[in-house]
Amino acid sequence: MEEKRESILLVDDNPISIRMASHLLSEKADYNVSVATSGEEALEIVPLISPDLILLDIMMPGLDGYEICRQLKSEPSYQDIPIIFMSALQDSFDVVKGFEAGAVDYIRKPIQPEEFLARIQTHIRLRNLQRQLKEMNKILEQDGRQLLWELTVSNEGLRAMIGEQKRSKEALERAYREIKELTNRLEADNVYLREEIGKTYDFENFIGESEAIQYVFFRIKQVAATDSIVLIQGETGTGKELVARAIHSKSARKDRPLVKVNCAALSPSIIESELFGHEKGAYTGAHSRREGRFELGHRGTLFLDEIAELPPNVQAKLLRVLEDGEFERLGSSHPIRADVRLIAATNRNLEERIKNGLFREDLHYRLNVFPITVPGLRERKEDIPILVDYFVKEFSKKIGKPIDAVAAETMDKLMGYAWPGNVRELKNLMEREVIGSTGRILKLRERLKNQNHSPPENSEVIRPLWEMEKEYILKVLERTRWRIEGRCGAAELLELNPSTLRGRMRKYRISRT
Repeated sequence: MEEKRESILLVDDNPISIRMASHLLSEKADYNVSVATSGEEALEIVPLISPDLILLDIMMPGLDGYEICRQLKSEPSYQDIPIIFMSALQDSFDVVKGFEAGAVDYIRKPIQPEEFLARIQTHIRLRNLQRQLKEMNKILEQDGRQLLWELTVSNEGLRAMIGEQKRSKEALERAYREIKELTNRLEADNVYLREEIGKTYDFENFIGESEAIQYVFFRIKQVAATDSIVLIQGETGTGKELVARAIHSKSARKDRPLVKVNCAALSPSIIESELFGHEKGAYTGAHSRREGRFELGHRGTLFLDEIAELPPNVQAKLLRVLEDGEFERLGSSHPIRADVRLIAATNRNLEERIKNGLFREDLHYRLNVFPITVPGLRERKEDIPILVDYFVKEFSKKIGKPIDAVAAETMDKLMGYAWPGNVRELKNLMEREVIGSTGRILKLRERLKNQNHSPPENSEVIRPLWEMEKEYILKVLERTRWRIEGRCGAAELLELNPSTLRGRMRKYRISRT
């Protein structure tokens, strides 16, 4: 007799997400997949198919995922169906709201195939075990009643039932142990998930065409396919975490987790436990065993941000892990091996910290296998117009304010600023300016403090070629009264094709205000 396939109900209004998830579930994992494209349709389908698990998108027209989950959990017959939310939302409030509605897990979009299937399989297995427990309890109850009857009939029957009960009890204990192990693993995964949920990143991908940033891309491509340790250096706000994520996404470990630890955000008293885990009772407050980030990152990538802030005792333990590939949880002497690719980042001068006795020289040698330096924004100013355009479009769409262009005077001020906070500072400024904008042309309202050093008196100021070209194009346009084509038009005077001139005007944000 053919074994029954578990059924999964996929509720999503996005055809691309439906197609990808259905393919993974039916082709890769051999589940029986049903699809609903709205909350109302899902509520009609559930009574018909009684799914073993429901994958539920949050943002849908009509009933959203939260309301569907609440309605299903209010029905006693559906309360044991595990519901997993799938969403691209990054706000931790949305995730907590999902758990409060009755969900058992949360999967971020875009889904990672291996992690996605592993989580589905874990919850299906957990539900099957729970069903088995219920059946075993029923059997035990029936056996107990039968045993009372057998006591009046035959001692031999009594011995037989005791043996059967013992076997049932052993099976029940094994099932309980397996459920506990799976529950602990899910709890460890969810602890890390909740810590990661809600974090936002400066931007989704690198943006820029300068030689400086192109060299960073080149270095990423060189090292991504290897398992070598990478040390990323650069000022605050330059995008060091983006470099780490790019390396991970282009590596063979891309389907496994990228686990991040901000060494500056954790106190010296807990950072060792966060990295390596602890056993129950290892210290006051350690009420249960917890896996560290090295274990969570097994077969994946561990990103240690602000590594210069690691306390000396943790530096020594990290060096041992890098040398031997082994570590122990706090409160344990049992060595654990973890296959982790390490990426570290810092905005500090490590050599200076070594001189001051704040960082181990041998650890620096071990980390500095493949260094990548992310340039500050003032070192790649030709990327500023591209970044400004990207951020203005992003925030105007998010806020709902139509903005067509950036004023030439504003762009000049942005190009002349030193950007001590780098791309992060530029992004935050653009968000404020879009919020405060009153027209379709963005004009800078906020006063920037000029951080550039003034050149020595009587020295010749060397200006960028693009700046001189932009200024010359403006002069010619003013001379032709902004006539581009035709005889004596700006394109003819500049000996350019009109479409080429318009392209240059877009590039330099030249518009007639």
